Amino acid sequence: MALTYSTKVPLGSGTIDFSLPGTDGVNYSPSSFKSAEVLVIVFTCNHCPYAQAIWPRLIDFQARFKDRGVQLVGINPNDAANYPEDHPREMKKKVKEWGINFPYLFDESQETARAYDAQCTPDLYVYDRARKLRYHGRLDDNWQDPAGAGGAGTWGAGGADPAAVQRRELEEAVAALLAGRSPADRQNPSMGCSIKWK
Repeated sequence: MALTYSTKVPLGSGTIDFSLPGTDGVNYSPSSFKSAEVLVIVFTCNHCPYAQAIWPRLIDFQARFKDRGVQLVGINPNDAANYPEDHPREMKKKVKEWGINFPYLFDESQETARAYDAQCTPDLYVYDRARKLRYHGRLDDNWQDPAGAGGAGTWGAGGADPAAVQRRELEEAVAALLAGRSPADRQNPSMGCSIKWK
């Protein structure tokens, strides 16, 4: 699988409209989440090992930040004909299997991914209350190992592998926005498998 990095998208850009079907049979657009203080759009998929590695962290993040007005939405743009593990029926299975707690949408035409200039899975975009892009970077600084030997439930616990996550960059950016501050100017790109274009 080809390792690809997210490209620089101008901070301050607005959301780009879309209407995409979710695994729950509902069509969603950015306006579906108008009550959210912070909207996090994640281009992701089922099969990429980079995406698989952070799914549990995204699910945990949504659970912890939902009551603070933060809404995640996942968008799968991959070519399902050539990558059947990313077909909508498989997405529905993953929602149940993994306990995905936010809308998971399918971008069959890939027009939404192209409009957002998404490059890889995962590729994360964080929008403030005015729906201006404030963060476009990686989830954290170690996609492979969230907590070392301590396990995913003990992030930051004493004795965790020092090679495990030291900075939760998505969380830092969102927390800054919720506190009325700007996220850090330096934003490290996300990395993952290249989007499987048709």
